[in-house]
Amino acid sequence: MMTRTKTLLTALLLLLAAPLAAQLYHPGEVLDYRVSYRAKMFPNTEIGAVQIATSEEEFEGKPCYKVIGEGRTLPTYRWFFNLVDIYTVHVDPDSLRPVHFRSDLHEGDYTFRSTYRYDWEQMRVHTRWQSRQRPVREKELPLTRESMDAISLFFSLRSAEAEQFRAGEPRTLQMVLQDTVRHLHFRFLGREEKKIRNLGRFRTLKFDCQLGTSEGFSFTDGTVFTIWISDDENKIPLYLESPVRIGSINAYLSGYKGLKYPLKSRIK
Repeated sequence: MMTRTKTLLTALLLLLAAPLAAQLYHPGEVLDYRVSYRAKMFPNTEIGAVQIATSEEEFEGKPCYKVIGEGRTLPTYRWFFNLVDIYTVHVDPDSLRPVHFRSDLHEGDYTFRSTYRYDWEQMRVHTRWQSRQRPVREKELPLTRESMDAISLFFSLRSAEAEQFRAGEPRTLQMVLQDTVRHLHFRFLGREEKKIRNLGRFRTLKFDCQLGTSEGFSFTDGTVFTIWISDDENKIPLYLESPVRIGSINAYLSGYKGLKYPLKSRIK
């Protein structure tokens, strides 16, 4: 179960995106999520938390948006599996493209660090990564306008108008990952009202998604999940569900502050 928890914590940071020119970066916004496990004969149990926070910060002498995504297991479960994954991205406020990405992952005895430096003039990205068990490795990859890191993908969909989505129409996106590119396949399923624990009912846009295992559109063994986002200008991910062999892993919005727009999707 903890392996899938790790996958879902990462998937929540990835979420889904569309290849759009603009992204909703709003300094001061903080989104909090709780991750839980549910099965037919097993009570719903919270096992992890994710926070995504946006601010402004200079990076290498230039003003940038800074976004930190942090996922961790809750204290009750850290004796069994201690996971702390932190992702940081700096984004150019004019082009709204990522400039630099860094991950710092601690999962039990496993550690992993990576950095990506983007060169949009040359349409290349330089990746560098290292784990405790292996030496530093580097690679340069070609970029397309749809290529992004995990956190940048989080924001891409949020500026889209709901009318741009057609029910059942498949789309595929690209995510830079160390020495390869992974693909995220998703379909818009339509509008739906969704109850979110402790927050009430919302009007939502519903999608099903599948994260490919490697470059080349291999989705056979990839992570599958369904996501509901708020049907308003904020496009906040509200709820995410991923099936496991027995039951499902779920993530839901537990708190928010500093939104750019009123949360009009909430049904009073």
